[in-house]
Amino acid sequence: MQLLLLGFNHKTAPVEVRERFSIGKSDLRRGLSNLEDYEAIHEAVVLSTCNRTEIYAAADDGDSGVRAVKEFLFDLAGSEENIDEYLYLKKGEACIRHLFRVASSLDSLVLGEGQILSQVKEAYAIAREEHTTSTVLNTLFHRAIKTGKRVRTETQIQNRSVSVSYAAVELASHSLGGLLGCKALIFGAGKMAELTIQHLRSHGVTDLFIANRHIERAEKLAAAYDGKAVPFQDAIAKAVDIDIIVTSTGAPHYVVKPWETQRLMAKRKGRPLFFIDIAVPRDVDPEVGEIKGVTLYNIDALETVVDAHKQARARDAVAAKRIVEEEVADVLDRFQYLSFQPLMALLSERCEGIRRREMKRWGSKLADLSDEDWRQIDHMTHQIVRKILRTPMKKLAESAGTRKEDFYIEAMRALFKLDTIGEMDIREKETHPYRYAEQ
Repeated sequence: MQLLLLGFNHKTAPVEVRERFSIGKSDLRRGLSNLEDYEAIHEAVVLSTCNRTEIYAAADDGDSGVRAVKEFLFDLAGSEENIDEYLYLKKGEACIRHLFRVASSLDSLVLGEGQILSQVKEAYAIAREEHTTSTVLNTLFHRAIKTGKRVRTETQIQNRSVSVSYAAVELASHSLGGLLGCKALIFGAGKMAELTIQHLRSHGVTDLFIANRHIERAEKLAAAYDGKAVPFQDAIAKAVDIDIIVTSTGAPHYVVKPWETQRLMAKRKGRPLFFIDIAVPRDVDPEVGEIKGVTLYNIDALETVVDAHKQARARDAVAAKRIVEEEVADVLDRFQYLSFQPLMALLSERCEGIRRREMKRWGSKLADLSDEDWRQIDHMTHQIVRKILRTPMKKLAESAGTRKEDFYIEAMRALFKLDTIGEMDIREKETHPYRYAEQ
């Protein structure tokens, strides 16, 4: 078994590719619930955000595992499009390091942003709910989440981060020569939309209008920020006096279309309109940007704003990378230790089986004992077995990754006749230390 990562992100794939392979929660759950159809995949977690789609898997060795994970990705997205040029494949230690960097927001479009850790937690929680994780990915994601938390508490990287919503407002401010007195329309009522509203207010936007398919959510958000809720279907048609439109919905299709924008611009009599689409999949049809008087930016355009703030966070990034490397080394040790679990389990089973058989054999000879007496004897003999095994178990664990490792494995197998464990080739253990973790 090998640990694999297959996916793409904002560095390798443009937004038009990312949106076509963006996986909604219902599709994600449906796909994970049918994971058994992919015999070469033993465990899987899928992370799909506006900036990345990645599959983490414990799969069969060799090309069969990679093929299965790739097939799973394309089935999840409902596409057979050739996107090999955008994909990256990472195995073993490289996969572990990548996930830890992702959870620590070192691989984000916005260095230090806090949303990604929550997204990693949610992706893992969904996989757990669908029963597609076991020892390998449980160990990996528990440690990834811990790493993300360490970076956030032990460095200042999050305090100096530039959020996507902040970058969007900065871009609008720069393009319009300031936002004081401007009017803004927001599509969406989620967390990203709320953060955008906060930044718009701080930049001097006077009138805020919020459109959402669920009008009650728009009304609630509008009330919190002294704005006004507007019906979703009529929002564009009534945007005659709006200066900025920011879209951040979870819709799987375009919510702003060229024909209705063309009609709007005719009513505006040459007054320019500024769009920022920070949704993936995109909310605004790209053809809207071709209409005279319209300026349209999508999420990839925000990178110029983000780059301007990177230098201030460089020192924190160095500290964060050090934490990531510490955690990678530690989890590799943990996986090395897990390679002994099958042997330890067999040894424990062998001794526990002997104890139970002896208890049963003596049952008829000690028939006068009460149930409480038997409970005490059962507990006492169980503790005796545990204490006898403590030293050999400790020796096994201490030998992990040393020259004595194979000696102790073979010695235990021979002494206790644990032949069912199978061969554990040294080279394979070095390459795939988590190989036997789930057995």
